[in-house]
Amino acid sequence: MAQAADTARTVIMTVDDDPGVSRAVARDLRRRYGASYRIVRAESGASALDALRELKLRGDLVAVILADYRMPQMNGIEFLEQAVDVYPGARRVLLTAYADTNAAIDAINVVDLDHYLLKPWDPPEEKLYPVLDDLLQAWRTSDFRPVPSTKVVGHRWSSRSSDVREFLARNQVPYRWYSSDEPEGRRLLAAAGEDGMRLPVVITPDGTPLVEPEAVDLAARVGLATTPTADFYDLVVIGGGPAGLGAAVYGASEGLRTVLVERSATGGQAGQSSRIENYLGFPDGVSGAQLTDRARRQASKFGAEILTAREVTALEVNGAARIVRFSDGSAVAAHSVILATGVSYRQLAAPGCEDLTGCGLYYGSALTEAPSCQDQDVYIVGGANSAGQAAMYLSRGAKSVTLLVRGESLSASMSHYLIQQIEESPNIQVRSRTVVEAAHGDGHLERLTLRDVDSGQTEQVDAQWVFVFIGAAPLTDWLDGTVLRDERGFILAGPDLSADGRPPEGWELDRPPYHLETNVPGVFVAGDARSESAKRVASAVGEGAMAVMLVHRYLEQS
Repeated sequence: MAQAADTARTVIMTVDDDPGVSRAVARDLRRRYGASYRIVRAESGASALDALRELKLRGDLVAVILADYRMPQMNGIEFLEQAVDVYPGARRVLLTAYADTNAAIDAINVVDLDHYLLKPWDPPEEKLYPVLDDLLQAWRTSDFRPVPSTKVVGHRWSSRSSDVREFLARNQVPYRWYSSDEPEGRRLLAAAGEDGMRLPVVITPDGTPLVEPEAVDLAARVGLATTPTADFYDLVVIGGGPAGLGAAVYGASEGLRTVLVERSATGGQAGQSSRIENYLGFPDGVSGAQLTDRARRQASKFGAEILTAREVTALEVNGAARIVRFSDGSAVAAHSVILATGVSYRQLAAPGCEDLTGCGLYYGSALTEAPSCQDQDVYIVGGANSAGQAAMYLSRGAKSVTLLVRGESLSASMSHYLIQQIEESPNIQVRSRTVVEAAHGDGHLERLTLRDVDSGQTEQVDAQWVFVFIGAAPLTDWLDGTVLRDERGFILAGPDLSADGRPPEGWELDRPPYHLETNVPGVFVAGDARSESAKRVASAVGEGAMAVMLVHRYLEQS
């Protein structure tokens, strides 16, 4: 097989068992299309199929396939029939002699042939190029042209592989998953020079392999912004959940130079929700991913910068500037800051859970794992809305879903509409007053030990899939010594700072803190990280918008 050296260009493939004819076809194609397309030549249907599969694994595009009808072992129609499975969008042309025109006509129905050409086609300017020009134009405007995507080679029970898949999915980065123990995965590993001992291996759209990449490196290589374009802003929003995205949209739309900093993926816990049905304006519900994607695009449209995979480690005050410092030592400054850091799911402390996290036991929805739960028994730990939403989503394909709830019932922490849906779902069971005592498995989750809270009795159940939603802890430890928090770590703001009528210690302004303002002037809080917040998507978005209004008031009076 001969081919041009530039592997980045789209492919036109020609297949003919006659070397002389094959070279002539390739010569004519290169003369006209060689500057814009790779011309790939094969001399049998089998070798052409191997080449197509290799191109597919590399993510290359194939626009047109020209195949000779009369070839031994596999004729042109048989070859094109298999080629359709590899590249369904490629335009298909059969090269035939005059005596074979009936076969070519039959092929139109068999392989949805786009055109057939009679040999010889001299001059190509009249009989070859006009046909291919039309086919290439049709291919360029078709829905079949794939978008080059990131490839992830990993193992089903690899915690780090699961983390990478979740990171890409939540950041709306298209990717394809290849198992390391399947032929396609092994071929990609071999091409990357890896033996599969270090997973995952991520292959970026430009073909660069990344072995066990950290989030910030992965983000930069797949096109996510990680570095601010300026040193100083009007507003820095820390956290990309509903409150942070709401603040970014309203801040940027109202003329503030705004940058949002997110340590993992925009959307927060809401972004992991399979369906939110009580959000205003979406009577049929909306997935967290859809809502997040719309909000992110909306913020970007108004000019907000969105930085991903950047962890904030400190907040400093330097005169009128508020300095946000990152884990790598770099920093960005602004007139004002909105803390929208949200919360994270608490970890199960039972023996075995830490070792099996990402290997059958997941925190949050982990929607990338949902397809693997088809016809499986699934356990969900928790009794709040996020657990209920996950139960409804997973119940569509799972054999059974069991909700493990520490409390007496779901009514104390779950919305009524979700409780009704769960009661009406035949394959969802609720076990109240039940907790996970231990998790067991060799390399991946295999069993759970469950304990009845009242009787103390335990039992073991077979389990390969557990999703945990057991309350939330604020991500605020990095604010220690700067911003006041309550005993659970949630940020105090507004009236909560001056319950006795006096301003917080160190407050130097002649006005009390605004409603969402912390003990540091110009630093506000919105969403789940605020003490006594409502912990609902709508209220978080509203607080983000309100915080921006208060930022404007602060800037006007500064």
